[in-house]
Amino acid sequence: MDQNYSKNDGYSMNDGYSKNDGYSMNDNCKPAKNHKQAEDHGVKSQQQIPVTDSGLDFTLTPQAARFKIPVILAERTLQIVVESDISLYPPATEIKRVKKHVFLDQVKLVPVRFTRIGTTDYFRVTTAKLFVAGHIRKNIEYASADYNAPLQDRIANVRFSGFAELSGTDFVSAPIIGISENAEANFLNEKTQMDARLDKYFFQNLVKYNEQPYGELVAANFYELDFSPHSTYHDGSFHTLREKIVLDLTLKVLQVQQIRLGTTAQAQVPNLFALTPPPTVAAAEDTTTTEE
Repeated sequence: MDQNYSKNDGYSMNDGYSKNDGYSMNDNCKPAKNHKQAEDHGVKSQQQIPVTDSGLDFTLTPQAARFKIPVILAERTLQIVVESDISLYPPATEIKRVKKHVFLDQVKLVPVRFTRIGTTDYFRVTTAKLFVAGHIRKNIEYASADYNAPLQDRIANVRFSGFAELSGTDFVSAPIIGISENAEANFLNEKTQMDARLDKYFFQNLVKYNEQPYGELVAANFYELDFSPHSTYHDGSFHTLREKIVLDLTLKVLQVQQIRLGTTAQAQVPNLFALTPPPTVAAAEDTTTTEE
């Protein structure tokens, strides 16, 4: 056996799998040294496992329901006209872009005319003044006279305020306000029966706390003319930008009110059961017991 498989006869059991022939039994199991695994660079991730989901069945119970929800009083578009001068430093040679947003600081409704609700001390507002105030935030990007200079940025707040009158059909739903009442009773001097007791009074105070109407911004439409009010320099630059702005401001006026829906309203509850399901209708009606 040693003669047929000697060490130096040019043939061995390992000839087909020698160490230096570029192939080994582990080539398919271990990655090559020059192929590095992808690094996560400190980012941890976890594969999510899909879960099943299903819809819910509901039971409807007819009932007259009351809700306390925001009610839209009016949806109006107010036109606001404002003019402003904005300084630019360094001076500008060309306005590239102007971005604008509206920020409302206050929306206040002041009632001036009322009608009583039945025989209660609550009133519907028929006429009111709507006060608005806020500012326009302007982000102005412009080029300066410096050669190959980056664009300059100027942020300015243009303030505005005004009021409008709402009445009649201007209201989608009437605002509701409760009036507080104060009463006072005086007493006669029991000793003389001829003058008043200045140290004895009876007071009654009824205070109603109303939901304050508030505003909600819907849209802002700008019409604007920008120009330099002064003569430009020799290089065409200017340091003041005059703006004439017409702003169509659309907003909602709301008030939280208590609303009652009719008997057609239905309360909706989900059908969620524990391990023991509820009894069936037939089982619930069978209340008889047997005693031995």
